[in-house]
Amino acid sequence: MLFAILLKVMKQKNNSSVGKLLRDRAALVQRGGVRAAVLGINDGLVSTLCLVVGVAATGAAPWAVLTVGLAGLLAGAISMSAGEWISVKAQVELFEGVLDDLKIAMKKDKPQLIHSLAHALAGRGMDIEIAHKAAADVAHDDKHFRALYSAQVIGMNVDELGSPWQVAGSSFLLFAIGAFVPIIPWLFITGHLGVIFSVLLTSLAGLFVGAFIAKSSGKSIAYGALRQLLIILGSAAITYGIGYIFGTVAK
Repeated sequence: MLFAILLKVMKQKNNSSVGKLLRDRAALVQRGGVRAAVLGINDGLVSTLCLVVGVAATGAAPWAVLTVGLAGLLAGAISMSAGEWISVKAQVELFEGVLDDLKIAMKKDKPQLIHSLAHALAGRGMDIEIAHKAAADVAHDDKHFRALYSAQVIGMNVDELGSPWQVAGSSFLLFAIGAFVPIIPWLFITGHLGVIFSVLLTSLAGLFVGAFIAKSSGKSIAYGALRQLLIILGSAAITYGIGYIFGTVAK
């Protein structure tokens, strides 16, 4: 059967190391895991550093700076986690709605769907006659037909809709890790040295995060690291300046 041949070829490709790596990366992106990880740790680093240096610039007591940093860590992690849960949950529900509509369409007008699938396969390089035969073949199994139609026509993998709880958990954890970095120096030192070491430590972490993101996406590691560094330094400079102005006015 043509569909059996297609499945065999797809399985052979997926078993290759390169194919599996690319498939896993694509699945992680579609499920929202990459976005949650990047946003979580980056927001944790930048937002908490801004809080710490902004409050420190006003001349606040060290305990106040530390308190604000820890409060920002907790509030940000909860907010990020809740936001990602709602976002992915809504995305999954929207995808499920599309799949429900597809199930209804399969009952009402399956021949038209078979025709659409055949043309989608032909548009990807398959001979039109073979595409029609393959589409008709897979149509005998509703589950396989729905999966193939979703992937080829709609552009959605039914097995990779994403997990709201997984994304929310990773967001919470990674935000907390990122947010703790600029707080660390204030556990041991205070004043201007605390600000300097917060910026330095956050910058080092930012360089690593930027380089990792760039390497994972196949971009220039140097560019990715420098971009992240400039964002951190720019954000810290702006918030420190605003904090210093408000501190001066208050005095």
